[in-house]
Amino acid sequence: MPISLRSFLLEDAAELGTWFPTAEALTQWGGPGLGFPLDAAQLVEMYASTLGDPPARWMFAGVVDGELAGHAQVALDWDNGVGRLSRVAINPGFRGQGLAHPFLQRIIERFFADARFERLELNVYTFNTAAIRTYLKLGFIEEGVRRSSARVGDVRWDTALYGMLRSDLAAKSPLQNGSPT
Repeated sequence: MPISLRSFLLEDAAELGTWFPTAEALTQWGGPGLGFPLDAAQLVEMYASTLGDPPARWMFAGVVDGELAGHAQVALDWDNGVGRLSRVAINPGFRGQGLAHPFLQRIIERFFADARFERLELNVYTFNTAAIRTYLKLGFIEEGVRRSSARVGDVRWDTALYGMLRSDLAAKSPLQNGSPT
């Protein structure tokens, strides 16, 4: 099932807000700084950061057959040519269908299509093994772990940092290695 990439629209906010039924699920997606439940005001604030010149953030929607199937954001550090992939989620109704990899691949391609960017990084909680498998398959490299970095209720979560450089992406390309796709 093909997934297409487009910009996140404010009309998507109501749907996205239903994807995180617990405070833990919301924290896993958006970090400890968001209030549960995810409401339109929080999403409008995120969206506002896409409107600057240059924008502080890109927000993406993955769409399958006209339905919102995925969401992800990239915070942009224009001065240093770095982006931080964050708030990645697949709609619960579409999970388990192999959409995360092609959705994120399109975002990576879009990000590195801008020659001003050299590095894409992300944080992921270490227990999120499905996401970590996807990130590794996409070519991200684990760069370290921040132990006990987030408190969720009475539990502390560790956060792993992964990164990808433009040169990592070029080295992964089959054409760069002399074999056609």
